Amino acid sequence: MSDHYIKMVQGGGGMIVNGISHKEGMMEEEEEKEFDQQMIHKTILVGDSGVGKTSLLVQFDQHKFQPGSFSATVGIGFTNKVVDVDGTKVKLQIWDTAGQERFRSITRAYYRDAQALLLLYDITSKSSFDNIRAWLSEIREYAQDDVVIMLLGNKADSTQERRVRREDGEKLAKDHGVAFMETSAKTGMNVELAFMAIARDLKNKQTRNPNDPKFCLEEYVDQEKQKSGCCG
Repeated sequence: MSDHYIKMVQGGGGMIVNGISHKEGMMEEEEEKEFDQQMIHKTILVGDSGVGKTSLLVQFDQHKFQPGSFSATVGIGFTNKVVDVDGTKVKLQIWDTAGQERFRSITRAYYRDAQALLLLYDITSKSSFDNIRAWLSEIREYAQDDVVIMLLGNKADSTQERRVRREDGEKLAKDHGVAFMETSAKTGMNVELAFMAIARDLKNKQTRNPNDPKFCLEEYVDQEKQKSGCCG
């Protein structure tokens, strides 16, 4: 169950344009009420322009890949999505950000109240990987101390064009204490797992009793990848 809102914030002029992209059918009134009553978990996709943030979000939300359909994101857009984690509804408000430098001030403003950040690089672009440290520094400066962070090496289906080794992504994530996996917005590899792992972590933070063991996102991701037989 999801609805798809788009809110674009234009750079420079400060103009805000709101719209709704309708999917097949409409949500029932009861579902809308239930949706609105869920606690919103603000989740942000960040990373250089062209790493596949929009495609990743569309793959998760609509289970499809649309090659060549997206120009560079201008400003900020978001999608609301409710997922089920062990019988508990978790509402994700997923923000797709522009990676270009001229929009970074807008992106930084959205860090402050984010509960989770998915940080992407493109495995076929060494520069997008090299910039991850700068993105992490920015996140540490502007985001909350307890924000959930996951590093994603996207476009993992492009094996012939690979420029970043999986091991390098794993090491970088380990050095910075964040979870890691490789994804493919094209094939869907690990896309569902990435968002659902984030949702599970946020749900546990919301409902965990003080005496319950702390949920470890990195361990959960590793276990789920082993179960699926995926090396990403």
